[in-house]
Amino acid sequence: MYNDTSKLIVWQRSHELVLNVYALTKGFPREEQYGLTSQIRRAVVSIPSNIVEGKARGSRVEYKRFLLIARGSLEEVKYQLLLAKDLNYIDEKSYSNSLGIADEVGKMINGLVNKLGRD
Repeated sequence: MYNDTSKLIVWQRSHELVLNVYALTKGFPREEQYGLTSQIRRAVVSIPSNIVEGKARGSRVEYKRFLLIARGSLEEVKYQLLLAKDLNYIDEKSYSNSLGIADEVGKMINGLVNKLGRD
């Protein structure tokens, strides 16, 4: 499955973040359907998608490049979560929980990027 990428903890946690964000955005106002809801969902799906695609390319250089794209999408999601909190679309607890997962994913992506850059 996914070139064994699904066995990577970073992929598993990023997939968990996707499910978390989808659950959170179900409660967003209807007028945000084509705004913030759509944007944050696209960005969060991009994270595990780029991990999978980069790994499947079979090249360390390509894998690193796609991990950097995933990291950029992760930062986008973190901002969008903050915005959702500040707009009172999500509560502080939901924000903190989601941010915790996002920070964990970010550390794992950074670790992989550093490892691929060194070897």
